Amino acid sequence: MRTSVRWRTVSIVIVLVICVAIGVYPIVATRHGVTQPRFLIDKMLKLGLDLKGGVHLVIRVETDEALRIQTAAESERLREHLAHLHVAVGNVVVTSPTQFRVDGVMPEQGVAFRQAATEIETTFERSAETNGTYLFTMRPTVQVTLRDEAVVQARQTIERRVNELGVAEPSIAQQGADHIQIQLPGVTNVSQAKAIIGSPGMLELKIVEGQPAASREALLAKGHVPDGLEIVPGVSGGGDAAGAPSYYLVKRSAAVSGRDVRSARPSLDEHGRPAVSFTLNAEGARRLSNVTAENVGRALAIILDGRVQSAPVIEMRISTDGRISGNFTQEEAQNLSLILRSGSLPAPLAYLQEQTIGPSLGADAIRSGIIASVVGLLLVIAFMLVYYRLSGVNAVVALLFNLIMLLGLMAYVGAVMTLPGIAGFLLTIGIGVDSNVLIFERIKEELKRQRGVRSSIDAGFSRVFLTLLDTHIAALISAACLFQFGTGPIRGFAVTLSIGLVSNLFTSTFVSKTLFELTLARRQRSETLSI
Repeated sequence: MRTSVRWRTVSIVIVLVICVAIGVYPIVATRHGVTQPRFLIDKMLKLGLDLKGGVHLVIRVETDEALRIQTAAESERLREHLAHLHVAVGNVVVTSPTQFRVDGVMPEQGVAFRQAATEIETTFERSAETNGTYLFTMRPTVQVTLRDEAVVQARQTIERRVNELGVAEPSIAQQGADHIQIQLPGVTNVSQAKAIIGSPGMLELKIVEGQPAASREALLAKGHVPDGLEIVPGVSGGGDAAGAPSYYLVKRSAAVSGRDVRSARPSLDEHGRPAVSFTLNAEGARRLSNVTAENVGRALAIILDGRVQSAPVIEMRISTDGRISGNFTQEEAQNLSLILRSGSLPAPLAYLQEQTIGPSLGADAIRSGIIASVVGLLLVIAFMLVYYRLSGVNAVVALLFNLIMLLGLMAYVGAVMTLPGIAGFLLTIGIGVDSNVLIFERIKEELKRQRGVRSSIDAGFSRVFLTLLDTHIAALISAACLFQFGTGPIRGFAVTLSIGLVSNLFTSTFVSKTLFELTLARRQRSETLSI
């Protein structure tokens, strides 16, 4: 046996052993209750939503609300700046998601007002109306940018929350301008998934003005909320004591927001009840330190998603750490910690579609896919053995090696097997047979020209290789397009097809030719070939 053939044989055996260990062994071992070795079991090929079951959601990001939040923030920023400059104005009112109006600007203060307003004119266009009224409209380019950013930020926040949940191989993809498709394999509790994914997670720390009240009306001044302030309800039985008043008058601008949270974790309060502790980043810690130092003796409202969870009195300067107390269960504290760590959503979400896919549907699909694969494989084996006789055994061995290598590579790279992926698996069988047919037919042509067996085999593989390379590259380009522009299961098909093409090119050329050379090495004379 030639040295080159020996080394190629050793290489093939090594690849086969590795692929069996990674791709086949975990499946067989798990089916029989074997859980060792752990590092191989953890590599087991994962199943997608359509095979394993889980939750399928389609949501829409309410981008208008994201614009409204930005408009409200800019209007409040302008109001505070005017107050700092002692420029008296009337009301500052948000009239739409992209507009706010300032009225009551005195003629003698018009110049000072316009100078103060220049800070936000990169975002808003200013137009003067009658009686000292100015209308600020968000620029169209800014609107487009903010809408796009809101969708991207929402998708990234959802991804972080889903990853914190520990869902294996989730699929989260943007569809169109403002839709997001979410697939969570193995998750069957839709309400829990929606509660974690859709929670705004908006944490705000605001100074409380005056004492809390039992009703909203008790906090109004002459029937109106004072400028720069807002009324926020507390949780049921809110405050630090049971039965405490549940409405708070707080500053409209937050001292610290959820964007300043660096980490959050479940903890216990001073009474041993579940709570959530959080740590701020450097900028948030600096602001909180300044605010608490200036307001010792006053209450600091900890507001989550528009409701006061607690309002402790500031006894000393607070810098980096804080705690949210409330009537939490241990599970609620865990979920709240997860939401705060992942960041707040930039806008509310609207659920357009939700489905719970049971694992029984996946079991039926897997069973049907296995039956289809086995039947297709047996028919292909029968054809190759009948038509190409003993050389058909070569094609069958190469094909089986191809499928084992496909499973091993998919498990190694962490790919997910979906129902379309099973179709890609079947297509790989067809591609493998097609490659062998091209090679074998070329070998038969060379034999008809009265060339020797070894020369015919060498010529068959060498002259067909470029054709195979060309077709496989073209198919890989198609698979890349499917992966780039497809979603969910379509990507599963593209991944399976791509890996199948790579493994098939290896087996149909390298493995198949090595098998021929091993057969010829055992013969004293090679005058005929059963093909």
